[in-house]
Amino acid sequence: MLGLLFLGISCKTGTEEANQVEKISGSDEMLIRISEIQIYQNYLTEYISILKEEAEASVRLEPGVISIFPMFQKEDSTEFRILEIYRNREAYESHLKTPHFKKYKTTTLDMVESLKLTDMVAIDEETMLDIFSKLNLEMAAQ
Repeated sequence: MLGLLFLGISCKTGTEEANQVEKISGSDEMLIRISEIQIYQNYLTEYISILKEEAEASVRLEPGVISIFPMFQKEDSTEFRILEIYRNREAYESHLKTPHFKKYKTTTLDMVESLKLTDMVAIDEETMLDIFSKLNLEMAAQ
């Protein structure tokens, strides 16, 4: 099945691909990003505290923020990844102007060794709803 998906994608013309990318990345579409952040070891505890505070406030206070899900690599606790999902580009732009994001950005500036932001495209947004619903059910059962 996956092979058929790739075959179907590779058979599209350049114009068809451009139209699909434009449709997917339109201003009303979800904005999904993976942030890759390397933190200096001596700031680790402080950074985690600030990041947790910012992520919680973003999801709680901003209706357009679907997910700010921070995590770090098992093998290297200074390597962070954040799955960011916003309802649309407008929600993302609004997020950048919030007091909690500005506080996070300014207080962690010297803690960050490197930052890479990668925009992503969801393949199956409908399943995403199932994933979050399932997570809510699992948490409620505990």
